[in-house]
Amino acid sequence: MILVTGASGKVGRSVAEQLTDHGEPIRVLSRTAMSEKFPDGVQVVQGDLTKPDGIKHAFDNVDRVFLFTPATGPGTVADTAYRCGVRKVVLLSSIVTQKADPKTNVIAARHHTAEQLVIDSGLSWTFLRPDTFAANALEWAQSIRVERVVRQPYGRSQRCPIHERDVAAVAVAALLEPGHESAAYWLTGPETITVIDQVRAISDAIGETITFEEIKRSAALAQMAKSMPESAAERLLDYAAKSIHNPPPVSDTVERIAGRPPLSFAQWARDHVQSFR
Repeated sequence: MILVTGASGKVGRSVAEQLTDHGEPIRVLSRTAMSEKFPDGVQVVQGDLTKPDGIKHAFDNVDRVFLFTPATGPGTVADTAYRCGVRKVVLLSSIVTQKADPKTNVIAARHHTAEQLVIDSGLSWTFLRPDTFAANALEWAQSIRVERVVRQPYGRSQRCPIHERDVAAVAVAALLEPGHESAAYWLTGPETITVIDQVRAISDAIGETITFEEIKRSAALAQMAKSMPESAAERLLDYAAKSIHNPPPVSDTVERIAGRPPLSFAQWARDHVQSFR
């Protein structure tokens, strides 16, 4: 039996769907699982990863787990899983563990801690370290739906956004196949693409014109500072500015592990049309 945590999230849901397509017996765990619809035959368990002692029943007869780290931190989930008989975990981590200092970056610290706790638990492990998620574009959904506009600084900044289905495909391979033990996989989409071209892809997908308006760094910083420390916002903006002339590298991991080319941002936009209409 495979347990999929975070099954209400985009990656977790896709992992559950792809495992079901493979005919694997799976159980899903989510805080909102009982109100979610999952494929027929999937066992559904409601529970909170931040309270590991309260979800021991979710590990009954489970030998493999797809695990994500809650925003509040990893807690003792890995140890609990091992004590309950789990022997293999595929952890959704982040490339930020390689790009930022966990001493100064809280997101890097959270994922770095989660990885170390999994290693220390005795579980066989595989770490997935995706770079930018294509789903980050959903932060534009409100302004696109209401105004048909995206306002961002550094429109020519570049990313290599990855479709959540590709992250899930690598997770499924690591769960089902041997040879992925103690591997940490860096994951990206198939190409670098500017912010402007991402907006254009969404425009093409919904069949309506979306205007891109480039805003000043100061305006972006003021907006971002409402939801994160100013120092973190400064780092993100610095990275965006740098990427205009120094695009991020692209990984071949998805094709190498999943056995097919990764999905384009244009495909992601077509898959998420309803979010922008």
